[in-house]
Amino acid sequence: MDPINLIQKEGRRRGVSNKTIKTYCNCMKVFLQHYKNDPLKISKNDIKDYIDKLLEKNASNSTLNVNLMALKFFTKNILNKNYWIYNKFSKIPRKYPTVLTKQEVQDLINSISNEKHKLMIEIMYSAGLRVSELVMLKVKDLDLKNNYGYVRSGKGNKDRIFIVAQRLVSKIENHIMNNLLESDNYLFKGQKYSYYSQRSIQEIVKKAAKNAKIKKNVHCHTLRHSFATHLVEDNYDVATIQSLLGHNSAETTMMYIHMASPKLINVRSPLDSFN
Repeated sequence: MDPINLIQKEGRRRGVSNKTIKTYCNCMKVFLQHYKNDPLKISKNDIKDYIDKLLEKNASNSTLNVNLMALKFFTKNILNKNYWIYNKFSKIPRKYPTVLTKQEVQDLINSISNEKHKLMIEIMYSAGLRVSELVMLKVKDLDLKNNYGYVRSGKGNKDRIFIVAQRLVSKIENHIMNNLLESDNYLFKGQKYSYYSQRSIQEIVKKAAKNAKIKKNVHCHTLRHSFATHLVEDNYDVATIQSLLGHNSAETTMMYIHMASPKLINVRSPLDSFN
């Protein structure tokens, strides 16, 4: 029996993301170095003892949580043993993310001189896309006439719709035409791969924030947080924002309510409200 191989196979069957499968496998490898017995005989007490060992080593809350999730996935989905284990230390404290004001987003975007780079950042903010979703966009995923597009196999292996800011439509059309992109091409081509590097986009955002003299800790996901917060400020309801972000739970989306200063305007992408 190879527990790692079984986690990989079961994870793929259940539509678990590759990143989560890799994390679960890594956790399981470390656990098996500690647990020398037959993996088929893992008990509830074995898991509790292992968590206690991690606590003795002052493991972080996130480390405790992910190890517990990995072991629960293995025992429940592979061993068919549904162990209920409560661990008050495993909960990750809620921390509100960094959010930019609309003016700061505008300053960040305006500090980018390369038009292709600027367009990538504008799309990522205006639609609340993850950087991983931006680089995987293909021309055929866009319906520019109707101002929307589709994220294909996003987080949780789910498809979802996203909005395209009206002021970006002509820019995107020109980008597609000037780069002779076919329907099946990635919207943003990379040099090393067929799609653009996530790391390169992260560096673009980091440099832009520095040039814009923004003192906050800014990264790609900051733009997604800012998108959601600005929609709340523009008086969108939680259900709409939840759908656009692709959140499974409304509770995840609710944190943006506490970070925004609500005000009423008509429904549109926050990018379209810039001067």
